[in-house]
Amino acid sequence: MTHAKLFSPIDIGKLPLRNRIVIAPMCQYSAEDGKTTDWHLIHLGSLANSGAGLLTIEATAVAPEGRITYRDIGLYSDETEAALGRTLDGIRRWSGMPIAIQLAHAGRKASTDVPWNGGAQIPPDHANGWQTVAPSTVPFRASDVAPAALDRNGLERIRLAFAQAAERSGRLGLDAVQIHAAHGYLLHEFLSPLSNRRDDEYGGSLENRLRFPLEVFDAVRAAFPADRPVSARVSATDWVEGGWDVEQTIAFAQALEARGCDAIHVSSGGLAENQRIAIGPSYQVPFARAVKAAVGIPVVAVGLITEFEQAEAIVSTGDADLIALARTILYDPHWPWHAAAHFGASVRAPNQYLRSQPRQFSKLFDQAD
Repeated sequence: MTHAKLFSPIDIGKLPLRNRIVIAPMCQYSAEDGKTTDWHLIHLGSLANSGAGLLTIEATAVAPEGRITYRDIGLYSDETEAALGRTLDGIRRWSGMPIAIQLAHAGRKASTDVPWNGGAQIPPDHANGWQTVAPSTVPFRASDVAPAALDRNGLERIRLAFAQAAERSGRLGLDAVQIHAAHGYLLHEFLSPLSNRRDDEYGGSLENRLRFPLEVFDAVRAAFPADRPVSARVSATDWVEGGWDVEQTIAFAQALEARGCDAIHVSSGGLAENQRIAIGPSYQVPFARAVKAAVGIPVVAVGLITEFEQAEAIVSTGDADLIALARTILYDPHWPWHAAAHFGASVRAPNQYLRSQPRQFSKLFDQAD
């Protein structure tokens, strides 16, 4: 049996995970009117048999105008709930991997084209566009149509939308919810002084900028079943002077923990077009380490984690409790298998694939559920 910590079990709240490999949420831009399609069954179904500890469904909009693009998935109607339910039924028939969902609102970064068409903003008068909303009337790019500043009714509508999406997530039997407060989307826009120019109780001081994201967390936590975990994804820095930074992230993480948050997933960037990211292997791990030193709940590190020993070092040295894979696992959907083989560990594999176990790794595969 392996001594690699990467393949040791861990609990997120009351949810047990077989190992510390998380599949991060990755937008596929393949929905139809917010509804998942056969692509999502293929994509998520493949990853659900990867041997990871947890699969996270991509950023899922809590309202139609909260989609990044017109091809994003949502969970804001009976039709979107039914479509996602069909996708989940297909996955669960063949995989016992726990499945989480990331609930999101894109704020001023909504109403864009799909990435392979350039990803530019689509104006509100276009068939595939709509008016974006944000804390303040500050566009992401100078060339963008300015977002509408949310009034009190707008804030209440979005809080309710998050809560209703969490309630739908519970009905669908999803094992966990992650609240997206990173990458320059709506909740991050409230956190950062670069995008939040409000002069009411939701802007100005750090306490005020935290207020709306924390209200959303409270609403989600109250609406999702109490025995299932709720986590948050944060950007630890805007990579811009005078913007959101790791010290404020720590304050946010501590406030989330005090409200019952079960884990923090630490990423960075996405808020400002002029960000200057010092990119390289494990470039975001120091942020995860700083947050982990300040909270008692599990912390997830992400960002250019590609190598087996690299991932093991992150969890075994205590920089983070779990690692998340995104592009790495798209490139190599069986990365957890290969990592387990490297360390002499075992992973859960579907019965149909058991015959693929290499002879030299005779204890690699556990039988599937």
